[in-house]
Amino acid sequence: MRSLRQLGILSGLAAVSHEAPNPTSHKRAEAIKETYRDSWKVYYENAFPNDTLMPLNNTFLNDRNRWGVTAIDALTTAIVLEDEESVNQILDFVPTIDFTTTAEPGDISLFETNIRFFGGLLSAYDLLSEPRYAKLVRDGSHVGACLDQARSLADSLKFAFDTPTGIPDPVVRLNPDRRRSGATVNNVAEAGTLILEWTRLSDLTGDRQYADLARRAESYLISPKPASAEPWPGLTGTFVSIANGSFTSDGGGWGGYTDSFFEYLIKMYLYDPDDFSPYKDRWVAAAESTMEHLASHPRSRNDLTFLADYEGQVTISRSTHLASFAGGNFILGGILLDEQRYIDFGLAVAESYFETYRSTATGIGPEAFAWTSDETAHRDGDVDVDADAGFWATSPSYILRPETVESLYYSYRVTGDPKYQDMAWEAYRSIDAATGLRSGAHAGLQNVTVQDGGYVDKMESFWLAETLKYLFLTFDVDSEDLQVRGDGGNKWVYNTEAHPVKIRH
Repeated sequence: MRSLRQLGILSGLAAVSHEAPNPTSHKRAEAIKETYRDSWKVYYENAFPNDTLMPLNNTFLNDRNRWGVTAIDALTTAIVLEDEESVNQILDFVPTIDFTTTAEPGDISLFETNIRFFGGLLSAYDLLSEPRYAKLVRDGSHVGACLDQARSLADSLKFAFDTPTGIPDPVVRLNPDRRRSGATVNNVAEAGTLILEWTRLSDLTGDRQYADLARRAESYLISPKPASAEPWPGLTGTFVSIANGSFTSDGGGWGGYTDSFFEYLIKMYLYDPDDFSPYKDRWVAAAESTMEHLASHPRSRNDLTFLADYEGQVTISRSTHLASFAGGNFILGGILLDEQRYIDFGLAVAESYFETYRSTATGIGPEAFAWTSDETAHRDGDVDVDADAGFWATSPSYILRPETVESLYYSYRVTGDPKYQDMAWEAYRSIDAATGLRSGAHAGLQNVTVQDGGYVDKMESFWLAETLKYLFLTFDVDSEDLQVRGDGGNKWVYNTEAHPVKIRH
């Protein structure tokens, strides 16, 4: 295995880390910061402290238990952008949330609550404990409130793990009484995307119960049974029995229901390489199997590399916007393991998924797509993108997702090549033009394959938490401590909602 210095990768990283301020990058970072401020302002004036802005008529939706998900999800971006006004607007709100109940009876998604609320509060505590960001805070007691509220939330939800195996029920309720949904299965993403946040809470509080709960659930995913549930080493099925921990399916991929399980395997190794070395081994197995069996090249665009889904050992030539995070995840794995093959593969995947943006009328990639290979054929009802694009949209919407620009961020950080900044800027310009409203808010799109394909009346909280944060970090040269590095200097690991968590060592 060759070192990153031998491969010239670190020279690129040094350029990223210590470059002189670039006027173009600065202007782009400021433009993205202004987009954040505009989006936040519309939410704050019309929807706060409710969950989600409905931007077409500036009304609101309470789709996350009326705990103010957009505010909590946006907090770490406000901190990273050093937007003092919105930081304190949100911090003033944090102590007022009652995580012991919900305003109305309703389902609570353990996964979504974990990555958005729990991750956001823990990350805010970590960030605001740093001198650079502590100066933003007007009331110092609110920093501690972030940790207190994260613990309150964990205490409210930990009964989800009270199952025969410790694999949590994916959905619980707190009103009118505490109850689990009684689901018989969970998916590997929802069961396997708790370990970072719950471990961090244990480390910050000194109470091991939280980490132990998440780790017990993860153990069934790390050592899958039966053997048939693992078609290739490291690539498991999607659903696991809550009753006995055995897998109930042998299909999967890098998209929804599995994605962040793979993501967290290597990120836990970054969090603590000694404690989580077995997680790294599982990620390596999955990465090797993915490169061998799932890497797929459209018949008409052999230069593109997409990641196929699978049912057993049968691959299916389809993918999603969600799966485009994988390019960045492979790059991170390559950095941490000093393995050029993973970096090269990640770059190829990142560029290929960005091509789904360049091939549509709006310049934005679709929610889901498929391509022609030896096993697939174009089906009636699918939406053509372009005869030369190499793929067609099977779900043409866009809901302000971050994954493609996330991978471009990692691509730039590992290479220092400004072409990835230009790609990210191209994506930003397209997204801003197509989803931006006169008010300053942004709305999803029903169909990215045509101009004026209609809006989705929702500004998802991850627009502020993830999409704008990764775009900003791609151009910002003042947040070096937060940036992904390849020289052993990583101090932070980003959860799947782009909330940076301080590593253990």
